Amino acid sequence: MVARSRIQAHLEDHVIRLMQCRRCPRMQSTPVSGGAVISDVMLIGQAPGPREPVLQKPFAHTAGRTLFQWFEKFCGLAESTVRSKIYFAAVCRCFPGKTVTGGDRVPAPDEIRNCSSWMDEEIEILRPRLIIPVGRLAITQFIECTKLEKVIGRKFCVRRAGHTLDLIPLPHPSGASPWHKVSPGKQLTERAMRHVARHPAIAALAGCDQSLSRAKSNETRRN
Repeated sequence: MVARSRIQAHLEDHVIRLMQCRRCPRMQSTPVSGGAVISDVMLIGQAPGPREPVLQKPFAHTAGRTLFQWFEKFCGLAESTVRSKIYFAAVCRCFPGKTVTGGDRVPAPDEIRNCSSWMDEEIEILRPRLIIPVGRLAITQFIECTKLEKVIGRKFCVRRAGHTLDLIPLPHPSGASPWHKVSPGKQLTERAMRHVARHPAIAALAGCDQSLSRAKSNETRRN
């Protein structure tokens, strides 16, 4: 309990400092955080879109709806459980802005370098058993990804920030990309989510979610 309290305090201090970060002048928002959630699982996206800074939570729009549908379908985890039990991070924590053609700008190499220390510190604090990178940019922070077909649907063992952990990549659930909706992406995404569901760190969360549901159901019947 003392060790957990120490980790919680360290993580809360980290998030406070993260939210004050202004390292990248081209970014179009301040940082977005999912909160100081102690977890054995980290989910890492690319960068917030334009709505996330307003709503002050990651994966708050279309891509988030698809992502949470995957967790509900394959892992039996509701969005509220995913948000409260998994630590959300990103390659870059601020909205990069739009391109001239209207799409979200991909963070520049210097912005990725500026933000990488936040991720490394989070790995050092949490020492997660599983990292789920979402999208090619997040995946390439850990492993080579010339084609999504070569990495989606597989589990890897990687080392970062002095810690060895499991890595299960997912495609980005953005509506702008049909990759996860058509063959072979659809089947590979389903295979990846089955790997996620079977991972002990996720299975433990699913068990907690089911126990909570049973407790609420029993309480309802008693009342």
